[in-house]
Amino acid sequence: MKLLLVEDEEKMARLLQRGLTEAGHQVDVCQRGEDALEQALQIAYDTVLLDWNLPDLDGVAVLRRWREQGLRTPVLMLTARGTVGEKVVGLRAGADDYLVKPFAFEELLARLEALHRRGDAQGPAQQVGPLVLDSRRRVLRHGDREQVLTGREFALFAELASHAGEVLARSSLLSHVWGDSFDGPPNIVDVYVGYLRGKLKKLEVEPGVSIQSVRGVGFRLVVEGHG
Repeated sequence: MKLLLVEDEEKMARLLQRGLTEAGHQVDVCQRGEDALEQALQIAYDTVLLDWNLPDLDGVAVLRRWREQGLRTPVLMLTARGTVGEKVVGLRAGADDYLVKPFAFEELLARLEALHRRGDAQGPAQQVGPLVLDSRRRVLRHGDREQVLTGREFALFAELASHAGEVLARSSLLSHVWGDSFDGPPNIVDVYVGYLRGKLKKLEVEPGVSIQSVRGVGFRLVVEGHG
């Protein structure tokens, strides 16, 4: 599995990374919530291990923002907080599982394997005309062709697909995909629409599925035969 470990305690991060690597997993490490926010959206991970206590944003805040922005990657929370109320907070924020420190490394491996099996069994996929949007692997598929999407690309396409045929304002897309606190360049939606159009072109799916610009308003996903 390709894993993202979000852990600010350097010794713990080093031990977990070494153990998980020896167990055959590929592990990236982030020590700050702000860094993890963007990294999980840009790289397709199988699972995220997220510590509750981080030096900038706490893990629950990071998790909520991921879920608000469409990230569906399974998240296993690691924390010293073991009360029922705190577990409920983590799970309701979008965690898929919860492991209280200190824990046995064998239990961590078993929980990761269970999360991975659960994802395989569910096989979340959405049909969008001739395309399949695979949310677990974060890919767009057309026949035997595939295009891997970044987290932002996936969230943007999923938002357009859930309102296929409708015109969505740039402001609405910006809010749903980047969040209300985004303060980057105002044309970021247009930039990512361009990325998606490039991937649709590589999938050779047009005109079956295309993203249409509506001047002065925003964009709509046009799916042949929809509605």
